Amino acid sequence: MTALLELENVRKHFPTGGKSLFGGGVASFVHAVDDVSLTVEPGETLGLVGESGCGKSTLVRLITRLLDVTDGKIWFNRRELSDVPARIFARDADRAHIQMVFQDAGESINPRFTAADAIADPLRRLLGLRGEALRARVEEAALQCGLPLELLGRFPHQLSGGQRARVGIARAIGTRPRLLVLDEPTAALDVSVQVTVLKLLQQLKTDLGLSYIFVSHDLNVVRLLCDRVVVMYLGKIVESGPAQAVFEAPRHPYTRSLVAAVPRLDGVRQDAARLVGDPRSPIDPDPHACRFHGRCPVGVDRCGVEMPALRSAGAGREAACHLVE
Repeated sequence: MTALLELENVRKHFPTGGKSLFGGGVASFVHAVDDVSLTVEPGETLGLVGESGCGKSTLVRLITRLLDVTDGKIWFNRRELSDVPARIFARDADRAHIQMVFQDAGESINPRFTAADAIADPLRRLLGLRGEALRARVEEAALQCGLPLELLGRFPHQLSGGQRARVGIARAIGTRPRLLVLDEPTAALDVSVQVTVLKLLQQLKTDLGLSYIFVSHDLNVVRLLCDRVVVMYLGKIVESGPAQAVFEAPRHPYTRSLVAAVPRLDGVRQDAARLVGDPRSPIDPDPHACRFHGRCPVGVDRCGVEMPALRSAGAGREAACHLVE
């Protein structure tokens, strides 16, 4: 099967405006995303997890072409997009096929737009729809998301959190995309509303044949919804594989700590060493040391002098750890 999305050695470095401590006056950079390679297959849901600051949000903004890559390649539907500047891609035909649902719908919707205007905006800009065709597509997207048509004339402050979330999803699916990037789409919602929105996303995936990249801190939701999961730490992938296998038997020490921190209904605490200390600085990190070195409960001397490669861990799994052999 040909991958819908493919990333090869993608990097995103942000200049800090200062000088590197070890570079002899050379400008320093925040290594937000470093050497990331992954694929998304048609109809697949890929989970992207990791603590705050690990590079998840930067990565999805590279995928959706809201940011330009520093280095590496991005292919979508066998077309290379990494050479297309973000400002140009904003008007590209493929923009309609890669859409994003943001974390807080209330913040991502223009407060001066009605719900109908918010859903219609990308349809006008990307597809050139006008008049009756535009109205019909807006109503179609709203109904697909369970948003009553009588609410389309309301402004964001007149809608509940769940209704705003549905507007954000309707805006994303209106262009009939192939890939939907979901950046913590339920984080700002009450728990009862989260369940409804997650069920809606599952139904839309089936009905519309969508592929998802699902970014979340809620590992239980990722385990429930995702086919595969990618775990990031300080800009790098440390583990990837089928979601059930990764959660049942994580191979990387960082993944084990994440899974062990998930509360269990039976009250049983999972056995994993507690992490100590703070993450290393992402500014000009040592290229020869594992990013997790210093916090890793099972680290060895080799970890401080040799960056572990992402290697096969069997059964479609990969892990970046010297102890995984």
